[in-house]
Amino acid sequence: MEDSDPFSAPHRIATSNRPLLGLTILVVEDSRYACEAMRLLCLRSGARIRRADCLKSARRHLQLYRPSAIIVDLGLPDGSGADLIEELSTATPRVGVILAVSGDDFAEDVAVAAGADGFLAKPITSLAGFQQAILSRLPEDRQPIGPRILKDEEIYPDHLAYQDDMAHVADVLNEHANEKVLDYVAQFVGGVARCAQDAPLMQAAEALAEARRKGLPLAPDTARIAGLVQQRLQRKQAI
Repeated sequence: MEDSDPFSAPHRIATSNRPLLGLTILVVEDSRYACEAMRLLCLRSGARIRRADCLKSARRHLQLYRPSAIIVDLGLPDGSGADLIEELSTATPRVGVILAVSGDDFAEDVAVAAGADGFLAKPITSLAGFQQAILSRLPEDRQPIGPRILKDEEIYPDHLAYQDDMAHVADVLNEHANEKVLDYVAQFVGGVARCAQDAPLMQAAEALAEARRKGLPLAPDTARIAGLVQQRLQRKQAI
């Protein structure tokens, strides 16, 4: 089923102020903070957002209907977003716009190789940049009518969403401690910290990832992340 069946009616034609009106965007993202940024960007643009926090949820969602566009984080708790992108890029019918998102420097090459139409580097705060990434890849008949006003607006999510991510990390560290899970923790924490411009936490995540690559003891860097996470939870403020 097309996502737009009830949402792309004639009275929901895109305008210069709301260029994504009538579109539904599926965001596959496990970070509440990053997803809140996407929600605000979609809201300002007129698009409707749906969210999946893992590959399993995204695939279940896609069995029911096809969104206008999909934005996939490459690091997810149950696998790589690149696998989903590869599936979608070769599917018939194909999702109109497939974008990848990540905070890792090497991720753009991975996304393009998997078949993504484009790549968004975290943090994603520019409203104009977000709109252009989708509009530039839409068919001509889905473009807004008339000249488009590019608003140079920056989007910053509520830090309560950041605390939700910190609580998630704390739960993961309390329940699991194997190396595969620590790989996920390093990736997740690094991405969220980059989005929130939390330099100490980002550095701790990079140190854990580096220790994994070099085969060094993981306990010191894991404890460092756990301590920083608890500090942020106790402050009741992300940064």
